[in-house]
Amino acid sequence: MAELNNIIENIDEAQKLPVNGRARRMLLRRLIDFVALPATAVAPQDRCMGGDILLEMLFYASVEDREFCARRLQVTREAPRRLMRYLAMNDFQVARHVLEDNEGFDAGDLIEFVDNTTTDHRLLIAKRKRVGPSVSERLCEREEPSVLKALLLNPGSSISEAGMDKLVRHSRKIEGLPGLLIKRLEIIPSQAMAMFWWSSGATRRVILQRQAADRTELVDLCADVFAVAAEEKWADEVARKTLQLIERRQRNRAAIEKSPYDSLEHAIEVAAERGLDPELAQEIGFLAGVKPVTIAKILSDQGGEGLAVLCKATGLKRPYLTMLWQALRRPLELENGEPHPQFAYMKETYELLAVAKAQTTLRYWNWSLSSSFSPRKPNTSEVDATEASNETRFSASQRTARLVFGR
Repeated sequence: MAELNNIIENIDEAQKLPVNGRARRMLLRRLIDFVALPATAVAPQDRCMGGDILLEMLFYASVEDREFCARRLQVTREAPRRLMRYLAMNDFQVARHVLEDNEGFDAGDLIEFVDNTTTDHRLLIAKRKRVGPSVSERLCEREEPSVLKALLLNPGSSISEAGMDKLVRHSRKIEGLPGLLIKRLEIIPSQAMAMFWWSSGATRRVILQRQAADRTELVDLCADVFAVAAEEKWADEVARKTLQLIERRQRNRAAIEKSPYDSLEHAIEVAAERGLDPELAQEIGFLAGVKPVTIAKILSDQGGEGLAVLCKATGLKRPYLTMLWQALRRPLELENGEPHPQFAYMKETYELLAVAKAQTTLRYWNWSLSSSFSPRKPNTSEVDATEASNETRFSASQRTARLVFGR
């Protein structure tokens, strides 16, 4: 038995040695030619057998020989899948010949390649003529700028909603990604609105103009519900919060009655004169009908587009836009007397916005940033764990809040 084991070990060692014999090279090329024959020239069973033999030889072949094989089978759809998978997961020098162009791989194959190869391999997969939703979603799991940008620029890629969620999350850190994301047809308003806060000015403007709804049909459809909710004295929390998101009125009339200021305009006038402190900023938020976290996000944002949305949505005239900018102690002019570019850009954004779309945007921010839309105040001892998990996973408001605040 010991002698037999020694013989086997010697054979194994011999197979590992680099052999440059003419017979091996000829045999390798004959097998490659055989596997590459068209479907009409060879039976599937024979091709599979030839592929298995070729694969065994490739294990001991040089990188140059494996690359030759990959080039030869580059567009061959009939080649045995196990052989092609081996080539696709090989050194990049070898894999590049089959990864980008060969159409014989299915989604399962490509996902396997994504999980078990390098960034260079994944970049070629992202550039394939067709990239399905499941493959795209797997590519979106890694924060690889070149791969993600190639995927978004590829007109043949199809990205699932879950994949877009991952891309929006990555767009916080990857420069230039928001501008590519906003051009994709798959992006939905909740994703665009979340991405707004870390996007460039040009991308923000696109989001405000294209992604906000005017909700006219929704308001008309629910018009009679407002009267019913009023009769019930707005006792149902779910109905009240939902109708607040839909209704036409933006300002909080109840807050005006309790406020030390006569109106939202009065509060802004005072702020322009003495500057904004946390209490006055919160009061402006209450009068505008938004929560403290929302007004804080808008006032602390350096771009200024949020201010334009706030003023347009609440019916504030142009002078109050200027006063609010002054209240934040931001410059109106340059040293030469010309309008400050950021202030001018913010004013232009205000002019471009429609009131209905500005209101929808502001309410969506208010709803999602506070992430307070919940059908009940959960008692931890009573909440079903599966249900709570599903709410966190599927709730648009909670998902957006996590994206915005990086949680």
